[in-house]
Amino acid sequence: MTPIQKNTCGGSPLGRIQKENGYLKQEFISYLQRKNLAQSSITHYTDYINKFFSYCEKEAIQVEKKDILKYLHYLQNKKNHENITRKNRLIALNHYFTFLLKNGKVANNPTTLIKIRGTHKRHLYRIYTPEELEQLYDNYYHHFLRNYDTLCYAPSRGGIPANQREQTLLSRQRNYAMLGLLVYQGLHTNELQKIQLNDVDLNKAQIHIKGGQKSNERTLSLNASQIGFLIRYIENIRPKLLTYQENQSDGQYLFLPLPEASKEKTDSRKLMHTFKPLTKHIKTLDKHFLNFKQVRASVITHWLKTYGLRKAQYMAGHRYISSTENYLPNEIESLSDDITKYSPF
Repeated sequence: MTPIQKNTCGGSPLGRIQKENGYLKQEFISYLQRKNLAQSSITHYTDYINKFFSYCEKEAIQVEKKDILKYLHYLQNKKNHENITRKNRLIALNHYFTFLLKNGKVANNPTTLIKIRGTHKRHLYRIYTPEELEQLYDNYYHHFLRNYDTLCYAPSRGGIPANQREQTLLSRQRNYAMLGLLVYQGLHTNELQKIQLNDVDLNKAQIHIKGGQKSNERTLSLNASQIGFLIRYIENIRPKLLTYQENQSDGQYLFLPLPEASKEKTDSRKLMHTFKPLTKHIKTLDKHFLNFKQVRASVITHWLKTYGLRKAQYMAGHRYISSTENYLPNEIESLSDDITKYSPF
């Protein structure tokens, strides 16, 4: 058998060491699956770990922080990997050593406190106050719903053809209900598609948001301003939307799509195309509006100021506290605006 080289990072791949580390065993893959990681992420992570041990030539129990740093330096200077690539390698190693630590295979996690800086540019949005968000919500109703019949017959404001009026009204009513969950509960747009009828408890004025691959489940309070229309939507508007569904089993979902203009019914479950007209409408109401990420950032920033970091993490559905901390620069900017606005000097 070829003798094992000296245990210093660097050198040729050694299959025996890879095998002894056992990083591809089903227990580790099951561990990643329990964390709700996508299969593609699991495949990439196990491959990254493979490459690390091929490079390092050490048993997992022998790996130290300096070995991780040396490997990251090698990726940067010898392999010319970008910071985001090195960060992904570090995340994979952190998963693996956390798994070993929890199973008593190692005494510590050598990746702890190692960070790759410069992996992304933080986007600071113009942050809306809760009052401004509520005004945005109200303005949508007054401009696009309250006087809908008048709009239908107003050529100077676009008008709406007779054969499109019912579906247009239904889509705007649905969008108004969705907008409420964006401005008051700070949901992701893709979370709206997953909400089911039994997730809404109107008696308790609460809504349950299921967790996903990158988010935790949470239960959020409904705002008094949105409850009345939600009741109307569920009892009167949504049943009409359901008649346009090819698959009646979609009746479990709260928000339903409408068919394309040339079709009578739809078999699609996707709502994403609905956000384009909604975005366009809101941009006519507020010149500062960019997208719904800005709305979510505004809501989370308000939660940080009002409830603190941990409560904001729960309400936002963030799996990691670092995700919530990313919104702290927005909080600081908002605080600076308040100081400027109210300072007597």
